[in-house]
Amino acid sequence: MILSRLARRLAPATLVLFAGATQAAPEVVASIKPVELLVRAVAPDNATITTLVPPGASPHNYQLKPSQRQDLEGADAIFWIGPDMETFLTRLLSGRDFAERSHALAPTDDQDHHEEHDGHDEPDTEPTRAATGHDGHDHGEGEDPHLWLDPMLALDMAREIHRQLSGLPDVDQTALDNNLDHFEQRLLSTEVEIRTRLEAARSISLFTYHDAFSRFAEHYGLQIAGVLTLSPERSPGARHVAEVQRKLRQSENACLLTEPQFERQWWRSITEGIPVTFSTWDPLATDIVANADGYLAFQSGLADAVLRCLEGNTGN
Repeated sequence: MILSRLARRLAPATLVLFAGATQAAPEVVASIKPVELLVRAVAPDNATITTLVPPGASPHNYQLKPSQRQDLEGADAIFWIGPDMETFLTRLLSGRDFAERSHALAPTDDQDHHEEHDGHDEPDTEPTRAATGHDGHDHGEGEDPHLWLDPMLALDMAREIHRQLSGLPDVDQTALDNNLDHFEQRLLSTEVEIRTRLEAARSISLFTYHDAFSRFAEHYGLQIAGVLTLSPERSPGARHVAEVQRKLRQSENACLLTEPQFERQWWRSITEGIPVTFSTWDPLATDIVANADGYLAFQSGLADAVLRCLEGNTGN
């Protein structure tokens, strides 16, 4: 009789433990920190998330370590932007060992994705890409691959991450759904707030180290007046440097957005004697805390970088 009562008392607890055991802990690999931030916004709390490209390294020329190959082999899902960004992964992830588990987040036609989000009024400004004096990005012939800088494209990416994680066996679907809903609501609220904050920065002529800021600038109606180098992997020619210097001198409110991954002395020499404000931004979100709200902090940090241009900091 005593054993029977004990068994009845233990039965509910046993069922709870069993139910918890069926909620699989997915092993996820993200290529770069911004992708990791989107995964953390959506994935259940028990997910193990590993990022390949470490802080300070470039996804354009990174070399995969043997231990990271093991991370890929043990992953349930692998998320990356695509071959125009993480070139070091292109051959590996297209192979049969990883093809079914790897998911490129770059859409086939990102313009179509962007036009789906017509609930936000876009400012009447000319596309900032025209102001840079060249078309496209120097990572091949396609569009600028820095998709995560545009919050609406990032939301598309988060939805795709949700879709792919939902297909894993025994994953906590309720947590996935709740996380995506929470992220979408918070992101849309943050986007409205940033748009209001950046109204004061519309008159700034932004110059960037390389063409990686255009997604953010285009979304919020900011003006990119010039780009110092068309590719971070090689130095610009003398003609291009002279053209950038001419634009800097002609701009009344010129601000150069520098990046912490690249050496400063080079752009100091280009801007010597020219009244230019400096501000630093980081497209790889190096210093952003990797948690569920990290992407929101990243977007706010980009806005902060632009607004620092209004402070007239010429000593960066």
